[in-house]
Amino acid sequence: MDMTFGIIAIVSALIGLVVGYLAIALKMKSAKDTAELTLINAEQEASNVRGKAEQEAESIVQTAKRDRQSLKKELLLEAKEEARKYREEVAEEFKAEKQELRQTELRLTERASSLDRKDDNLTSKEKTLEQKEQSLTDKSKHIDEREKKVAKLEEEKTLELEKVASLSQEEAREQILVDTRDRLSHEVASRIKEAEREIKERSDKTAKELLAQAMQRISGEYVAEQTVTSVHLPDDAMKGRIIGREGRNIRTFESLTGIDVIIDDTPEVVVLSGFDPIRREIARMTMEALLQDGRIHPARIEELVEKHRLEMDNRIREYGEAAAYEIGAPNLHTDLIKTMGRLHFRTSYGQNVLRHSIEVAKLSGILAAELGENVNLARRAGFLHDIGKAIDREVDGSHVEIGTELARKYKENPVVINTIASHHGDVEAKSTIAVIVAAADALSAARPGSRRESMEAYVKRLHDLEEIANSFKGIKQAFAIQAGREVRIIVHPNIVNDDKVTILAHDIREKIENNLDYPGNIKITVIRETRATDVAK
Repeated sequence: MDMTFGIIAIVSALIGLVVGYLAIALKMKSAKDTAELTLINAEQEASNVRGKAEQEAESIVQTAKRDRQSLKKELLLEAKEEARKYREEVAEEFKAEKQELRQTELRLTERASSLDRKDDNLTSKEKTLEQKEQSLTDKSKHIDEREKKVAKLEEEKTLELEKVASLSQEEAREQILVDTRDRLSHEVASRIKEAEREIKERSDKTAKELLAQAMQRISGEYVAEQTVTSVHLPDDAMKGRIIGREGRNIRTFESLTGIDVIIDDTPEVVVLSGFDPIRREIARMTMEALLQDGRIHPARIEELVEKHRLEMDNRIREYGEAAAYEIGAPNLHTDLIKTMGRLHFRTSYGQNVLRHSIEVAKLSGILAAELGENVNLARRAGFLHDIGKAIDREVDGSHVEIGTELARKYKENPVVINTIASHHGDVEAKSTIAVIVAAADALSAARPGSRRESMEAYVKRLHDLEEIANSFKGIKQAFAIQAGREVRIIVHPNIVNDDKVTILAHDIREKIENNLDYPGNIKITVIRETRATDVAK
């Protein structure tokens, strides 16, 4: 049974395969026929399209040929038109250039004619000038002859005048010059007196009030400080101990301090001699400490010198700080304060320079307040004006130059820098404060008791004053009085008249200012006295 079903299934499958093959074969044949038919149709359509395309191409070629002929004709016409226009333009340009050449030719012709006319004019002018030159030559000869005649007449006239006046020409000229000089002397004297009177009326009252007020507010006792150069000993036996065995103590002392120790026959005194006041002060302190201690040998000397050198640095700084605080400038640079402290040991004509700087600072502040200027800046400038004197023994240059460089180095106010540079007139003062400080400096130096001079310098200054006064013509006697602050001059009344007295005083003042250095002011008084004496019998 099962086998039967299997055979049936196989047969059914075979039948299906045969039927499928036959169906596929039929379809393939049908498709082939359809394809052949389609190919035939396509060939016919392609043949039709090719024919149409050939016809259209032929038509396009014909059209292109016609268009080419037409374009060729148009281009030919355009070329002919451009050629015609170009010929016309060239003809116009040629015509214009020809016209311009013709005008240029006309101008040249006219210019040639003008030059010919000018040439004719110049020729005629040359002839005229030659005639005038000849005429001038004739006139010059005539004038020369006239001048000779005039000179001869003037000479004759001068001789006649000399005969009439009984004076020669030189004598007459001298008399005229004398009269003119007298008139001018009178006029100059009058103008000088008028100018002096006007200046005094304008300035004396205000200046005296300001200076008097400033001096009153700064009044105080300032004693001229003398540098101590001697040390007192308890007894003369100490001199041998100071010298030491074979002089070793004194050599050590001098080499460490840079100060010479002078031991002479003066009882109980040792003299210290040195150029630097600070070193001299260190030497004095060391010597006094050695005498008090009693142990005098090289090691002890070295120890005390170093100790007092450090102590001196502290004292210098303290002096500077105290002075800066006193004038109201505590914000100064520390190096400037220390440099100012060194001025405590510097004197000028016996005046302590640090006290002088403080005094100038205070005077400057007072004057600045009266004139409406910056008081603090004026005090600062007055305080620093002599700072260069602190190191002028160590640095080349004047104290003005050194002080100016120090102020620049520590970036001080330009007004302060200019004040330091100008307080002795070396440069121009550029501010009112600079002028105030210069006046305060002169005031501090010139006030009574501020400075002292050596006897030799004092006597020489008096002698120079009298010698300058006696160098002028007409001086009978000259006396320097009031410690050289006034020169009193007596003149010959028959040589110097009243007008010349004022001029003489002015000339003497100028010569003193130009030839002498002196503190303060010098008054010049010229006296002319005429006496008439008779005897009644």
